[in-house]
Amino acid sequence: MQIKKIVQVRNLIIGEGMPKICVPITGKTQDEIFRQAEAFAVNGADMAEWRADFFENHINIEYMNIEREEQILLVLNRLREILGGIPLLFTYRTVAEGGNGQLIKEKYQKLNQAVIQSGKADLIDIEYIMGKWICTDLIRDARGKGVRSVLSSHDFEKTPDFDEIVKKMEEMRKLGADIPKMAVMPQNRKDVLTLLAATMEIAEKLDCPVITMSMGGLGAISRIAGGTFGSAVTFACAGQASAPGQMNVEQVKRTLEMLHE
Repeated sequence: MQIKKIVQVRNLIIGEGMPKICVPITGKTQDEIFRQAEAFAVNGADMAEWRADFFENHINIEYMNIEREEQILLVLNRLREILGGIPLLFTYRTVAEGGNGQLIKEKYQKLNQAVIQSGKADLIDIEYIMGKWICTDLIRDARGKGVRSVLSSHDFEKTPDFDEIVKKMEEMRKLGADIPKMAVMPQNRKDVLTLLAATMEIAEKLDCPVITMSMGGLGAISRIAGGTFGSAVTFACAGQASAPGQMNVEQVKRTLEMLHE
C-alpha cells in the first residue's frame, strides 16, 4: 500500500492535487496587515503566511519584551478572526535567512513558542539555521499543540549541488519537520534544473510533502512547474513580494489550473 505523503491543515490537504498557493501578508502596520488579510476572500489563495518580521514594531528590533510579544499575539488573534477557515502560517524571518527580523536565537525561540501556545497559527515556520536543539524543541512544542511545522532553509547567493539539497531536506525530516522547505538562488539555468531534479528525488524519498523554489526571475518557472517535480506549495504575492521572483497570485492560480486540467 502506497503511503500518502500529505499534511492536512483545516480543510486543506497539502501534498495532494494541485500545488497549494500561499500568499504572504507583509503589512508594516496593523491596518495594512488586516487589510491584506481581508483581501483573501477574493484573491484565490489556499493559505496565508503572516510575515511578522515586516511588522513595523519588530523591524530592527534585537530584543523582545512582554509588551511586544503581546502585541504580536493580539495581531495574530485578529488575523485568525479575519481569515476564518483559511490556514495560517506564522513566519518570523530573520536577516540571516533573508528577512527583517533580528531577534537572537533565545528570543526567536520564545516568540515562536508563544505563537504555538496561542493556538492561532495552523503552521509555523522554523528556520533550520537555528540549530538542532531549537528546531527540535519548537517542532515538539508545535506537535503537542496540533500545529504543523515547516522547517525552512534559504540560500540567497547560490544553488547548492544536488546531493547537498537532498541531504539537507532529509535532515529536516529526521528532525521531525512536517514539511521541509528549501529556497535557493540560481546563477544560471542549470541551477534551476538542479533544484527541480533534487525536488523530484526528495519528494520520492520522503514520507511527507516538501516545498522547494528557485528564486529570482531566472527561477520563476519553479514556482509554476515545481508541482510537477514534487513541490507541494508555491508562494505568490497579492501586493508586496516577500522573496525575489514571487509572481502575482491570480497569474499563478490561472497557470496552475491550466497545467492541471
